[in-house]
Amino acid sequence: MSDKFQMFENRLSKVEKHLRKTARRQGITCFRLYDRDLPEFPLIIELYEDKVYVAEYQSDHKLDDEAYEAWLEQSLVVIAKVLNVQRDDLYLRTRQRKQNRQSQYEKIDFSKEELIVQEDGLKFKVNLSDYLDSGLFLDHRITRHMVREESKDKKVLNLFCYTGSFSVYAAAGGAASVTSIDLSKTYLAWAEENMQLNGLMDPAKHQYIHADVLQYLDELKLNTYDLVVLDPPTFSNSKRMKDFLDIQRDHVDLVNKVLLTMKKDGVLYFSNNLRKFELDEPAIQASSIKNITAQTVPFDFQGKLLRHCFRIIK
Repeated sequence: MSDKFQMFENRLSKVEKHLRKTARRQGITCFRLYDRDLPEFPLIIELYEDKVYVAEYQSDHKLDDEAYEAWLEQSLVVIAKVLNVQRDDLYLRTRQRKQNRQSQYEKIDFSKEELIVQEDGLKFKVNLSDYLDSGLFLDHRITRHMVREESKDKKVLNLFCYTGSFSVYAAAGGAASVTSIDLSKTYLAWAEENMQLNGLMDPAKHQYIHADVLQYLDELKLNTYDLVVLDPPTFSNSKRMKDFLDIQRDHVDLVNKVLLTMKKDGVLYFSNNLRKFELDEPAIQASSIKNITAQTVPFDFQGKLLRHCFRIIK
């Protein structure tokens, strides 16, 4: 084994030992193990119970196709060895750019690998083979827990709800109602499935709305919600959206519109993944704004998390 791969093996063994210990102590079975720690190995490795998810980030590796394939295969051999799993239990996601659309990554289609995993006593479906993300954003584990703790008897709104993990946490926390809105029918169906998995499906209380959030905000009733989760994409120009979203440019308008739908003293959890994001506090019509990024970073993302999180009170 070359020095480079030996270095990768040593690094992976070290973090695996340390993080697994913390995860065991906290009762966590899905966590991020490695996040581009070494520049020569631009990989993200996550454990979903006994399965291993490996995503490769695009990098200028300067290797020809044959050398690149050999590098990738040897990397996977090292990962399987350190984690003591079969090579077949590694689910690899490579991010190849489409020729014609520079900003979009391809959907990778392998045999459908869906599993049910546990988090905080709740169940979630994850898919390690068909989409760019697994269906459960591990970096929001603490934020989800906060929402659950605050949801009792509250009217909750989950915008850009994705697969509805925040909605499940809110319902599990005893929310009076949970409204989940997303532009993807696939993700809304997945959100309903997650509710069903936890025995929380209740059409009288919980709604799933297929809509463009930017448009739909104008239709929501004013002064209605007690607790809102707003976790928009950094940038979105989906063909089905009327406008495109640029979170730095649009966040003041977006947050203020959301605040209008909330009751006085209602709580908004607002987060986004723009590395250099700056909240324009004076322009936001809130009684209190607290940056809770540091408190919401889980142990497996320490020093590596590029998202921001705010707790805003109307």
